[in-house]
Amino acid sequence: MNKNSIVVAFLMLALGLTAQTSEKNNRIKLDGVAIVVGKNIVLDSDIDKFKKELQQRIEGKVDITDCEILEEIMTQKLIAHHAVIDSIEVSEAEINQEVDRNIAYFSQQLGSMEKVVKYYGFSDEEDLRNELGSIQKEQLLIQREKASITENIDVTPEEVRTYFKNLEVDNNLPEFSAQIELAQIVKILKPSEEETKRVVAKLNEIKKDIENGYSFRLKAIINSDDPAVSGNGAGAGGKYTITRESGFIKEFKEVAFSMDEGEISEPFESGFGFHIIQVDKVKGQERDVRHILIQPKISEAELASSVKELEKVREDILKGTLTFEEAVIKYSEDKETRNNKGLLINPQTTDTHFDLTRMDPALYNRVSSLKTGEITEPFYEEKRGAEKMHKIILVKTKDEAHTANFTQDYEKIQQLTLQKKQEETVEKWAKDKISDTYIKINKDFKKCTFSKNWKKE
Repeated sequence: MNKNSIVVAFLMLALGLTAQTSEKNNRIKLDGVAIVVGKNIVLDSDIDKFKKELQQRIEGKVDITDCEILEEIMTQKLIAHHAVIDSIEVSEAEINQEVDRNIAYFSQQLGSMEKVVKYYGFSDEEDLRNELGSIQKEQLLIQREKASITENIDVTPEEVRTYFKNLEVDNNLPEFSAQIELAQIVKILKPSEEETKRVVAKLNEIKKDIENGYSFRLKAIINSDDPAVSGNGAGAGGKYTITRESGFIKEFKEVAFSMDEGEISEPFESGFGFHIIQVDKVKGQERDVRHILIQPKISEAELASSVKELEKVREDILKGTLTFEEAVIKYSEDKETRNNKGLLINPQTTDTHFDLTRMDPALYNRVSSLKTGEITEPFYEEKRGAEKMHKIILVKTKDEAHTANFTQDYEKIQQLTLQKKQEETVEKWAKDKISDTYIKINKDFKKCTFSKNWKKE
């Protein structure tokens, strides 16, 4: 996958498309300009890549033509163009926040920022950030312009009923996949005070040895719990090149950028464990640093005690001597869910329902076979850069996959009705705006039959 492919893949997730901009003249000379909408250019290759990504995403189940793809792209570009005209505002902070979030995701998937840059064919992290920044800015502009166009749109109960009846008559009722609501009780596993002191003392001893001439690299290879230390890429020998925007944890960057070249830090703690850092070289906004990570051990006795406590809690809940909600308040140590009756929030939808077909595979394996009211056995979980824990999970509600039912699924049908009405409003707005927008279509695409008057005939 190359630099251009990530643009399309990224936008497929955002349900839009951002093509390369006009200042990339060398690419435009080698590639054909398919359309111009306002000041926005889309190249022939962008249409091809969009089609390939779309077919992969829907597993080739829908036959879509280049003309249909082009019209969708033109609509997105039209909205983006008028968002600028309408002075829709997008702040740099918002753009950077989205870029940081997505770069952190890419880095987690591939292992490091360096691997992300190499895999997607960018020259460096700055090049990647600039590209993603352009994409995010346009996507935010499109989202806000659409929101402005549809802000006064609402649906009545009668419209919802009519929409459902029409689907029913057309034998086109949607299939809703199985959904589940989950609640959890969490026990955080913490090392003993003696173990923490042992780790800090060990790092102080290593620091002293390095200050007396021992190799930081060899000390890292021998002692560090960072799995990248023994490899050949980023992290080998404990060495990383970082900027303030790199996808490293906050504590790590704060210490690294507070030190001078050659300096070694005192031991400090993060969600991964305890570290020491040495700044090898300061290069403008970049720093070459080495680090050693030691993770405090949690004893078998402590692990067994945590499991035993949760087993007793689970037993009391199932016997009815304690409600799950009461147990959450009394025993759970998870800050995010403790004050929400233990309910897990779906990060994709920000509500409490999870689609069983789209949830995290590890979580799916634990809960997919359970019925409403059933509770998992205690299990261990460790998140990258966060606490180690034992937890039990309750299946609070579970709806099996089914054909839409007006009474059972009213809220979902209402949302589908609203979405359709909003889409129709945006379509009407786009048809009206085409007449006063500069549009140029390459002769190869003028043979297309569009639903809107893009050719202005």
